[in-house]
Amino acid sequence: MEHTNQNTALLVMDVQEATMKMLKESEAFISSISKAIETARGSGIRVIYVVVGFRRGYPEVSSANKAFMRLKNGAMDFDTDKEGRIHASVAPQPGDILVTKKRVSAFTGSDLEVVLRSLGITHLLLTGIATGGVVLSTVREAADKDYAITVLSDCCGDVDEDIHRVLTTKIFPRQADVMTVDEWCFKQ
Repeated sequence: MEHTNQNTALLVMDVQEATMKMLKESEAFISSISKAIETARGSGIRVIYVVVGFRRGYPEVSSANKAFMRLKNGAMDFDTDKEGRIHASVAPQPGDILVTKKRVSAFTGSDLEVVLRSLGITHLLLTGIATGGVVLSTVREAADKDYAITVLSDCCGDVDEDIHRVLTTKIFPRQADVMTVDEWCFKQ
């Protein structure tokens, strides 16, 4: 199926106050992701924000879940309005969609797939923090669900630059098109 702006959605994943603190170069990241959001909106592409969020006390987090138990034990605070909030510089605008997830992948514990099907979305543009977390998990699950995928490499960030580099140059190209925001914007 051909990618059109009508069947494409930009997913802005986990760009929250708490996750932004992980990035060393947050200004460059924000600049790139802002450009992607502005271009998507100007091109009629849906912008969908995906955030990780829990009820107060984290009842959704099992003691068997090593990654999320760190959150439950206070590593980051996703059950408050402040830290779980989308970073102000890329905040949603009227018409944007907000999806809350309970696990690493944008699909797991959320209604993302229902939203995508309802809108007729077949092509996903992925951005977010962290490359080795939400982006990796969402690439894998989206590919298994037969979505066409484009990863905007400079709109993804990770605390470990080597993980980011390996994923965007060696792993993601097996299941997705990988390009910079400038390369993608040029095509719009």
